[in-house]
Order: sequence, then structure tokens, then C-alpha cells
Amino acid sequence: MANNEATTLYAPTIKELPLPERPRERLARLGPAALSTAELLAIILRTGVDGENVLHLASRLLARYGGVSGLARASLSELVAERGLGPAKAAQLQAALELGRRLLLAAPEERLQIRTPADVAQLLMAEMGHLEQEHFQVLYLDTRNRVLGSEPVYKGSLNQSQIRVGEVFREAVRRNCASIICAHNHPSGDPAPSPEDVAVTRELVAAGKLLGIELLDHLIIGQQRWISMRERGLGFES
Repeated sequence: MANNEATTLYAPTIKELPLPERPRERLARLGPAALSTAELLAIILRTGVDGENVLHLASRLLARYGGVSGLARASLSELVAERGLGPAKAAQLQAALELGRRLLLAAPEERLQIRTPADVAQLLMAEMGHLEQEHFQVLYLDTRNRVLGSEPVYKGSLNQSQIRVGEVFREAVRRNCASIICAHNHPSGDPAPSPEDVAVTRELVAAGKLLGIELLDHLIIGQQRWISMRERGLGFES
């Protein structure tokens, strides 16, 4: 018991944070686009629990479910069982995520359009840059490079043999996508590509050509850094 008490860390509440660092105040000052996914989620959840402020709670949920898309697939019962949620917060979270989904369906012209690798990095860095496990994410694009959605396809310790090309492209085929962009994180924080990263990229490029669904890019995301495999010509050799 004494050891447990000794290792307990005090987490300041949101009200104890400096005013400029609080999510709602940052949103009011900078606008919602400037906030990380965890900060936006914290605003929806409003409060944390004993020993864990709402920002930590939001970051924990994002890491556990592999980001917003994973949270959107979670059932109400799964969310209710999470420490710090309960029926009311779980319902609020599902309602907010469903509103976002309906917005994409109702206004396709407003979907994010990918023009550069930096657009992808901006979309995923906050969510993937600090994950403790490796996640492999796929973005699905239409003929104008607008994002139709994204899915985490794998998570955990990954190697080339674990990533199956068919699974990467399955949802893209179902959605009738024109192209995809893949991204995965390096929990070490260093986005330098490994030989396996290059080999996986090469396999995905070849599979995309056969399926008629182009792999536009493969990003590797570290902590505050990222690398575009296409920009470096790694795995995209003609």
C-alpha cells in the first residue's frame, strides 16, 4: 500500500492550469482549429475524475481507441465502462461524434482537401504523435483528394509481415475511393524510415496500381516531426 501511495502523481485540475492553457479559453482566443483533438474532446467531456484532469482523460481515451475514428466505433456500453465517463458523458461523446459524421455526409464540398503532405501531418500529428503504441492509419480520398474518412487498420508492435495489403485496401474498395494515404507513428518519436517501412510502402504502391486505387503517400509521424515517403522517393520508385 505504501508503494502505491508513493507512486501516485498529482494531476492539477483544469481550473488550476494557467488561464491561457485551458481548452475553452484557447478555443475562444484562437478558434477551434488551433486546438488538438484531445483539447476538443476535453471541452465535450467538461470534467475529469479524481487524480486525472479532463485533458488527461481525453488523451487516455484517444490512445486507448486509436483516435477519434476508434472512439466513433465504440459502443455506448464500452464507453460507459471507461473510468471517468459514465452514461451522461458517454452519450454526449457519441452525440458529438455522430454530428461530425452527419456533417461530412451532408456537406461533401466542405470535406478537407489534401493538397500537400503537410495537410496530412496537420490532420494526424496531434492524435498520433504521442501514442505509446504503433498505429497504422488509412485516409480515404475521393477524386478531388477530399477526405472521406479515416480508419486505424493496425495497432501495436508492427512489422512488415503483420501488415496485410488486402486489409489496408478493403475499406477503400468498399467506399469506392480514388486513392488512399497511409500513415503510421514511431513511438520513439523519431520518424526516420526503416527498411521495413520502405518495403511496406513499395507493396502498397504495387497493390494500389492493381486495384486502381492510388497510394498517394505514406507518412511516418514522430513527436513534432514527420516524414513523407513520397517526397523522399522511398517505396515510390517508378
